[in-house]
Amino acid sequence: MRRRHVTRGTTAAVPAAVPCAMPGAMPARARLVARLVAIVFLAACGLVVGLLPGVAARPAYAHAYLLESSPVDGQVLASPPAEVRLRFDEAVSLGRRSIQLLDPTGKELAIGVAEYADGKAETARASLPRDLAEGTYVVSWRVTSVDSHVVSGAFSFSVGHPSATAAPVEQDTGRVVPVVAAVGRAVAYLGVALALGGGVFVAGLWPAGRDDRRGRRVVWSGFAALAAGTAVVLLAQGPYADGRPLTAVFDPGLLGATLSTRLGHALLARLVLVVVLGVVFLIMMGRPSPVAVSEPADSETARPVTTRAEPAGVARRTALPAVAVAGAIAMTLTWTLADHAQSGAQIWLAVPATSLHLLAMALWLGGLVTLAVCVLAPAGRRDPALLSLELALPRFSRLALLCFTVIAATGLYLSWRQVGTWDALGATGFGRLLLGKLAVVLGVLALASGSRRFVHRRDRARPANRDLGAAVRRLRRSVAGEVVLGVVVVSITAVLVDTAPARTSYAPPVDTKVPFPAAVNVSGPYGGLRGGSIQLKIEPARPGANTADIYLTGRDGRLIPVPEISGALESRDRAVPALPVKVTAAEPGHYVAGSMSIPYPGEWALRLDIRVSDFDETRVRVPFTAH
Repeated sequence: MRRRHVTRGTTAAVPAAVPCAMPGAMPARARLVARLVAIVFLAACGLVVGLLPGVAARPAYAHAYLLESSPVDGQVLASPPAEVRLRFDEAVSLGRRSIQLLDPTGKELAIGVAEYADGKAETARASLPRDLAEGTYVVSWRVTSVDSHVVSGAFSFSVGHPSATAAPVEQDTGRVVPVVAAVGRAVAYLGVALALGGGVFVAGLWPAGRDDRRGRRVVWSGFAALAAGTAVVLLAQGPYADGRPLTAVFDPGLLGATLSTRLGHALLARLVLVVVLGVVFLIMMGRPSPVAVSEPADSETARPVTTRAEPAGVARRTALPAVAVAGAIAMTLTWTLADHAQSGAQIWLAVPATSLHLLAMALWLGGLVTLAVCVLAPAGRRDPALLSLELALPRFSRLALLCFTVIAATGLYLSWRQVGTWDALGATGFGRLLLGKLAVVLGVLALASGSRRFVHRRDRARPANRDLGAAVRRLRRSVAGEVVLGVVVVSITAVLVDTAPARTSYAPPVDTKVPFPAAVNVSGPYGGLRGGSIQLKIEPARPGANTADIYLTGRDGRLIPVPEISGALESRDRAVPALPVKVTAAEPGHYVAGSMSIPYPGEWALRLDIRVSDFDETRVRVPFTAH
C-alpha cells in the first residue's frame, strides 16, 4: 500500500489519517474575526471617502493668507470699531482663540467669540467692546488652513491717535508643540514605510520571511510607530491650532475640536486602518504555505500530485491581498486628502501623484530596512546572505527600481507644483528644504546603483565564497548607507509638509523706476534731479512687514539728497484710506522705510512727498504689486 508524503517547502512525512478541512468549514472564531475586520475596514474606508468631496472644492493655495481686514493695518479711526473682520483666500477653521485683541499696554481684552461672517467660511469676525480708549490696539489672529496647517498674524489700528509704542505680539506660545507635531509626523512616515514596505518584503519577496521573527518584528514595529506617530499628531494638533502649550494636549475640548476637522477625520481613519492592516498581516503570517503531495522517492512512479485547492483557501489567498492593497491605498489617502495635495491647482492630479509618491517611498524604504535587518545582517556564525540572498535581493532590486521610477516622476511634478519658479528654490525655506532633499536622494541613488550592480553580477556568475563574502560586506555597507539617508529623507519630508509651499510664500522683490517729474522746478543743489529718476525696491513685497529702499538719482546716475521725504501707502483698487509710511535717510540720496506694512495683496502705490527746497514739494506715486 502506497503512503503519501506532504511537502511544505521541504518534504516531510505526515500520517495518512490527518483529516482534510472540509470546504467552507471555517471555525466560528475565524468567521467572527473576518466579519469584524470587514466592518472595521468599511468604517475606515468610509472615513477616507468622507474626505473626497473636498477634491472638487474651490481651489485653495495652501497655508491661507489674509486678503483684507477691517480695520486696515495701521488705520487711525475717529471712533472705536464695532467689530473686526478678516477675509482669507480660502476657507479656514476657527478656534476659541482665533481672534484676540491687545490694548496699548499689551493686556488682552475680552471680545466676542470668533465666528464666520455672513455664513462665509473664508471670513471671520469678532465683536469689539464699545468703550475702547484712545491709543493703538493690536489684533492677533490664528486660523487653520484647508491643508490642516496653522497660520497666524497680527495687525494694529488706532483710536483717536496712535500710541507712542504698540504692544508686542507673540504669535506662538513656544516651539515645543510644533516640534512635537513634526516628530510625530516623522515617526508616522517611518512607521508606514516599515509596515507597508516591510510587510510586502516579508509576505511577498522573501520566501523565508514568514518563519523569521526579525521580519515580523520589523513590520510590527512599523505598525506601532505608525499608530504612535499618528496619536501624537492628533493630540498635538489641538494645542498647535489654539496657540496653547504642550500641557493642553489632553484637553477634551481641544481634542474634540481636532476630531471635527478634516485632519481629525484623516488621523482617525489612519488609526483604524492600522488595526485593519495589522489583523490582515497577522492572518497572512499564520496562513499555511501551499501544499504539494508527492509519491515517495523510491516509487517507480514518483511525481508531484497537486491537490485541488479548497474554496476557503482560495478565498483567503485572494481576499487578504485585496484587502491589504485597498488598505494601503486608503492609508496613503489619509495623508494626501488632508495636506498640500488637497490645496492648489490640479488637485485631481496632485492627490493620486502624492499618494503614489508616498506609497513608492514606503515600499522602497520599508523593504530596504527589512532587507538590511533580516537578510544582510549577520546572524550567529552562519551568513544569511549565502542562505537567503538568492530570491529576496533580486526581487527587491526590481521593486526598488520601479519605486525609484515612480518617485522621480511624481517628485518632479510635485516639485513644479509646489515651487513654480526657479527663483523660489533658493529664496524660500520650502525651496531650500526641497534642494536638500534632492541632494540626499541623489546620494541614495548612487548607493543603490552599487547594490544593483551586485545583483547583476550575481545573476550572471556564481562567484567563489571568498569573493561573495567580500561583495556581501560591501553590499551591507551600501544598504546601511541607503537606510540612513532614507531616514534623513523622511525627516525632511516631515518638515516640508508643515512648510508653506514656495509657490505661495515666494514673491519676487519689487524693483521699479519712475522718472522724476519734468514739470518740477528744481535748482541749486537739487538741480541734478532734473531728468533723473526715483528707484523703489521693496522686499518681500508680500502682506505684512516690508522694507522699502528709495534712491533719488540724477541724470548722470549720482545719488541726489533732498531735505525731506515723507510717504504714504495707497491702495489702487480699494476704498482704503492712505496709510502713513515713515521714511528716514540712510545715506545721501538713499532713503528707507524700514517698517512699511502692506495690509493685503494687490495693486498698491507708494506715494512720496519730496521736498526739493525750503518751500517747494513735489508728489510722486510709484506703483507696485504685492503678492
